[in-house]
Formats: sequence, structure tokens, C-alpha cells
Amino acid sequence: MESPLVVGVDGSDPGLTALDWAVGEAVRQGRPLRIVYASLWERYEGAVPPWSTDRPWGQVLADNIVGQAAERALRRAPGLSVTTDVAAEDAAGALLREGREAWGVVVGARGRSELGDLLLGSVGLVAAARASCPVVVVRGDRPALEARHGRILLGVGDHDVDSPAVAFAFREAAVRDAELDAVRTWRRPLHDPLDHPLLRGEAGVYLGEEAAEYLEKALALRAREHPEVRVRRSSVEGTAHRSLTERSAAADLLVLGARRRDGLIGLQLGRVAHRALHHALCPVAVVPQLSPVTTEGDE
Repeated sequence: MESPLVVGVDGSDPGLTALDWAVGEAVRQGRPLRIVYASLWERYEGAVPPWSTDRPWGQVLADNIVGQAAERALRRAPGLSVTTDVAAEDAAGALLREGREAWGVVVGARGRSELGDLLLGSVGLVAAARASCPVVVVRGDRPALEARHGRILLGVGDHDVDSPAVAFAFREAAVRDAELDAVRTWRRPLHDPLDHPLLRGEAGVYLGEEAAEYLEKALALRAREHPEVRVRRSSVEGTAHRSLTERSAAADLLVLGARRRDGLIGLQLGRVAHRALHHALCPVAVVPQLSPVTTEGDE
């Protein structure tokens, strides 16, 4: 059986938005959908005695949330294979565990327990920064959520030559029949280096050409595998987070890579991905790339 697309729900509006997006994505990818709700109600309400016929309020709530989510998913896609699970653990931990066997994980930008002024909920941030599979944080306006733009935006970083993020972006563009907008940013030095003949007086030209060459190298293999995908290559002067945020207003999905260092713990998320998760104007997919641990100064 195909590995599922997992979506976390909690009964909130952002959670329902994530569910709707995940249903569409599961249909596009031809994968089953797994709906997960995580709750620690047993910790706070206590275990139910085996002779009791009463169901704790927390269990009733959890069962109602996943049941209604499954019904909503099947109304949108009657032929979709849907399974559900109520996990007795924290939400981030449940999604990370589910992600080990999943094709991808989908979460809303905020949940029921998040403060209203937060740009991104903690569950989405932890999942995107630690999961071993791609994580999509669903945000943006209705045209983006309904894939009306016909464009996948890919931010190409320093380690993205034929990276998992590049492969993911091409697959998304292919199944959606969308254009792939691949962007590589560059910045000129504050002062032209006097000791570099290639840069002296022409830093902008040299760095722009270098970015374009890297972009071509990063996309080459997947472009040959997906000749049907229309690719727009852009080497842009400026900061990556600003350029990608601006372009995300006309995209259905922003795809970024995140390096995962074996043996390291904590949140492993680059600055560009972190900013995009908080400010992008469309859903954001963070695609992990495993890499060995390096000592300071190796890179």
C-alpha cells in the first residue's frame, strides 16, 4: 500500500483548512489520507475504570473531531481511502512519529490552543523543523489554497543540486500541470573586491551569472525527467526571504529544502524556511535533506 499523506486536525478553522488542502493533495498524488488527532486527555482526566460506562469528555471530543474530519474528507473526495487515529500524546510528537512512515505531513498554520497574534503555531514549527518527511504548513488566501495560480515556487539554496526539495517541486508541478518558478537569489558585496579581477567593477554581472549557472545545475536532472514541466528560472538580486515572500503571492505552493544533520537534536530549520513559514502568502512545503554532521569550519 502507498505510504499515506498524514494531516493533523484539532477542530480549529486552520485545522479544517489544512484538512481540505490535504484531501486535494492526496487525490492528486493518488495516496491514502490519514487523519490524526493528538490529545493528552487521559493525563488530565485519568483513566476510565473498566466497569464504567461513561466516556470521558476528552475522549468524546477526540472521537468527534476525527469522525467529523473523516466525513468532511469523504464528502470532498468520495473515493479517497481515509483512516483516522487518536494519539495519546502531544500533537507535535504524534505528527513526528506518524511522519516516519508517511509520504508527507500536513498541518494548519495555527491550532485551537495558539494565541491569536502568533504567525505560526508551535506544532507546525516543530513538525517542519524536525520531521523526516516533507511537511506542508497550510496558509495563504483562497486562490492559493484552491491552486488557482498554476504555479509552484521553488527556493533554490546552497545545497539544492538535485536535492529532495527540487525533486518534490518538480513532482508537484507535474501532477498539477503547473509552471515551476525556480528562484536563486544573490547579493552583491558592499564594496567591489580590489583583489578579485573577475569581480572588480562588475560584481553584479558576475554574481548574477554565477547564480544562473548554479540554478541550471540544480535543476538539470529533474528537468530532463519531467520535460512536460514548464520551468521559469530566475536569478534575483536581493534577500531570499524577501524575494520568495513577494513571489509567494502568485504561487500555489512554496517549496524549500531543510538540511537534517544526523546526530543533532533540536529544531533544524534554516532562516529562509523559518521566515517563509511565518510570512509566506501560500502553503509552504519544507522538504528535509539528510546530511552528515560537520564540525565548525567544515562548511
